[in-house]
Amino acid sequence: MINKSLTALLLIFLFFVSKTYSSENNIYKKIDLFGEVLEKINKEYVDEVNQSESMDSAINGLLQSLDPYSAYMSPEIFNEMQTETSGEFGGLGIEVSMESGVVKVISPIDDTPASRAGIKAGDYIVKIDDIQVQGKSLSEAVDLMRGPVGSGIKLTIRRRGEKKALTFSIVREIIQIQSVKADLLEKNIGYIRLTSFNENSGSQIKKEIEKFEKNKNLKSYILDLRNNPGGLLSQAIKISDFFLENGEIVSTKSRKTSENRKWFAKKGDLINGKTLLVLINYGSASASEIVAGALKDHKRAILLGESSYGKGSVQSIIPLKNNGAIRLTVAKYYLPSGKSISEVGVSPDIEVSEDSDDFRIKTETDNQLSYAIKLLNG
Repeated sequence: MINKSLTALLLIFLFFVSKTYSSENNIYKKIDLFGEVLEKINKEYVDEVNQSESMDSAINGLLQSLDPYSAYMSPEIFNEMQTETSGEFGGLGIEVSMESGVVKVISPIDDTPASRAGIKAGDYIVKIDDIQVQGKSLSEAVDLMRGPVGSGIKLTIRRRGEKKALTFSIVREIIQIQSVKADLLEKNIGYIRLTSFNENSGSQIKKEIEKFEKNKNLKSYILDLRNNPGGLLSQAIKISDFFLENGEIVSTKSRKTSENRKWFAKKGDLINGKTLLVLINYGSASASEIVAGALKDHKRAILLGESSYGKGSVQSIIPLKNNGAIRLTVAKYYLPSGKSISEVGVSPDIEVSEDSDDFRIKTETDNQLSYAIKLLNG
């Protein structure tokens, strides 16, 4: 009996060893094949090939095949990302990702060159000056958009609903983001505009709420998350908690179940149960979707506007031996309902689309804000 058991265990062991060896052997064959292809390109391709650039492109292609947010950063690009270049380089003020080989605008940031020029969430950047974006990595495309403050750049855009490509001439600036703006509307609505989730966003919003709560005429609040591309998860949790008494805010799930996490609200609603309306659009992404989704799932807020972007994943920057790095998706966000935000986004309770091409947030053309005010004041 013992001999039979030992024989069975040995057969199982050999099966798994054989399977593992077969899998590893197949990977090594693929690596050999890659080397052979690279060698053929170097010998036979019509033009001379930069082998280093070819390898970088191959690595980046591997990462971009996973999702739009994973990417390779060469030592030069990684160093630039880490280096403080205050006053030396300017930007456009857009959050971008890579989709189908072109750069996609997640969101233009308020009061930046891109926003003022008319760049919109969902736009596809197909050319930077006269350089085609197709074939470039996200890091390379972003690097092309950087440059000295005051220098000009031309972006060629493909926009949904437009038959012809659009061209925008923009002047680079130092991008200084004012994360929180607040205003009293119609003498009884506390309006809070959040443009990004940085380390001070939560404390700034709390200060504005404390000011509003001293106003005895205040009836309701509007939290404006439109064109907010996201930021720090910790701030999204903190801000959601301002309006919730209890319950789950968000959870993250990764490949390793031991690293899965959940965050819960603590007792205490800073606005004391007053009506809360949240404005969202396609430019609301990541941390914005966590806040909007948590408040919707707990039926604590009315969501108005357009469906959000659908970026429900967590990226880590992982340094490499060559002094470069990879940006790799390591987890996904899940709302209290258990729904994933990825590729789906958060849908509004009341859908109101932008009315015109001249639409600008919190101006006379802002029909979504006008609708929200009328709804709250009946």
